[in-house]
Amino acid sequence: MQSERKTLDDRGRMTELERLRHSCAHVMAAAIAKLWPDAQFAAGPAVENGFYYDCALEHRISPEDFPAIEAEMKKIIKENLVFEKIVVTRDQAIKDAQSGRLGGLTERPGNPSKFKLGNIEEIPEGEPITYFKSGDFIDLCAGPHVMRTGNIGAYKLTSVASAYYKGDEKNPQLQRIYGTAFKNRTQFDEYFKMVEESKKRDHRKIGQEMGLYVIDTEYVGPGLPMWLPKGAAICEELEKLAKETEFAAGYVRVKTPHVAKEKMYLTSGHLPILYKDSMFPPMELVENRGQEETGAGNSDSSAVRYYLKAMNCPHHHRIFAAEPRSYRDLPLRLAEYGCQYRYEQSGELFGLMRVRSLNMNDAHIYCTREQFAAEFNAVNEMYLKYFKIFGFEKYVMRFSTHDPSRLTGDNAKFVNEPELWKQTEDMVRQTLIASKIPYAEVPNEAAFYGPKIDVQVWSVIGREFTLATNQVDFAVPKRFGLVYRDKDNTDKTPLCIHRAPLGTHERFIGFLIEHYAGNFPLWLAPEQVRVLTIGEDAAVVDYAKAIVSELRANMVRAEGDYGTDKINGKIQDAEKARVHTMLVIGPRDVQAAAVSVRLHGKGSLGAKPKAEVVADILAAIKERRA
Repeated sequence: MQSERKTLDDRGRMTELERLRHSCAHVMAAAIAKLWPDAQFAAGPAVENGFYYDCALEHRISPEDFPAIEAEMKKIIKENLVFEKIVVTRDQAIKDAQSGRLGGLTERPGNPSKFKLGNIEEIPEGEPITYFKSGDFIDLCAGPHVMRTGNIGAYKLTSVASAYYKGDEKNPQLQRIYGTAFKNRTQFDEYFKMVEESKKRDHRKIGQEMGLYVIDTEYVGPGLPMWLPKGAAICEELEKLAKETEFAAGYVRVKTPHVAKEKMYLTSGHLPILYKDSMFPPMELVENRGQEETGAGNSDSSAVRYYLKAMNCPHHHRIFAAEPRSYRDLPLRLAEYGCQYRYEQSGELFGLMRVRSLNMNDAHIYCTREQFAAEFNAVNEMYLKYFKIFGFEKYVMRFSTHDPSRLTGDNAKFVNEPELWKQTEDMVRQTLIASKIPYAEVPNEAAFYGPKIDVQVWSVIGREFTLATNQVDFAVPKRFGLVYRDKDNTDKTPLCIHRAPLGTHERFIGFLIEHYAGNFPLWLAPEQVRVLTIGEDAAVVDYAKAIVSELRANMVRAEGDYGTDKINGKIQDAEKARVHTMLVIGPRDVQAAAVSVRLHGKGSLGAKPKAEVVADILAAIKERRA
């Protein structure tokens, strides 16, 4: 899959930190070129947490090489070189690339800048072609950069990986060297403090320790997680929360198949181009094979293409179309925890965060234009409710709009409906302003069929995460011929709001594992209560078992440890398993109809009446206390 080239407008919107990191990528490339003059460079953008540069080099760069590269970077930064912008003709750029000058310190006869030649081909006719020169290093680049290399404060190379040129696995595989940079040492130290804490909270590590999920690459396949009982318990709690919240908000639930005919996705516009690379390859089935073998039925046995479902919306559109609709039926809110399959590149798979099968808290709201503001605001209010439940204190809505210049032509990215784009973007903008929810507007990143909002939240350690996406769709319902009969007895196409406040089980639980460090609140904990006995007295064991039975009768995930191990060992085992609440039972507790309560990570709360403790556990779960 080819990565999309940034437009000049995109580059003009780069933040000060992004410019600094992009400049640091050039400094790193120059340092590598000093150490290994034959290095060939492809692209070196700023990314979410730093920067990278892709290069082809006979020497295999490893972290052991980082100190030498960083030492060269330090020299370049100390020289305080100007980032000089040079405008050239296309012919000159091709000539310089052929001589090996681009991405190098000098001309390199016989070693042309082959990846830069490919990059030049991507530059649209009429767009200025520019270099940026710092010292002897010259690179094909549209910028922008900081003024001087000395403006780069603290920096560090972080990792090295493999990546295909332009993200296409048919192209050569390159070395991708990652790094990060900050304006000053204070920001640098804060970031790496967060990184170290993130390592401790890594959802892959904690997920394995807690026995939440497994990815069986040998038999099932990469990117296809299977939820173990404890992980499934978390999934079910999230579904229960969503279903209760959505039922109260007037949603109705539907169920759809995991596959659909090619016609579905050709109609929606996801095929043949826009989404093809993200979908699993098609299955070709001969529909009438059984009838053909028995000599019965239609003799037409042409193959029909089916695809695994990569999104729920086309199925929901067909549900809307299944019955005649009136304005009285709107808004219609169809909800489904739908399983989807997306073919992520193998190099992009990452634990639960990037997977190939995902279960999404999906819903589609079909409404009139007059109803849109109220419906969109209600979705935002649902987000705020969830933020409070999960303790997300910092959040922002990232409002993505279209680029009017990309509605037509070879560079088209958005549905060519200029008036509808203006109307829907204005409606979303006004709703966000009226609801007083913090938002940031980002041009040229809308969905192909309408404006969208990416919901960004921050974990307790300050790590940013895309929780979910809201999208406004004014185009695809029209493609499917969806209509409702309005008050004036005419047929009109509804607007559709795509929303998934809890995202997917996979990404959201991965985030929650890191957010809570595996120490889930009682209502969400895989094992909510463990009853631990002191000694082997039959009365103590019977009392403990009765408590477990009472809790389980109330759907509490409670277990008992009635073995002969010492109580300190039982407590350590429960702490290691991150059991939320431990109830310790000894002979005195039996006599007093009490239990001694311990909370994971917090220690003993002392002895309390059993009935009071059970009632508080049930209330805490019902109220979903933090």
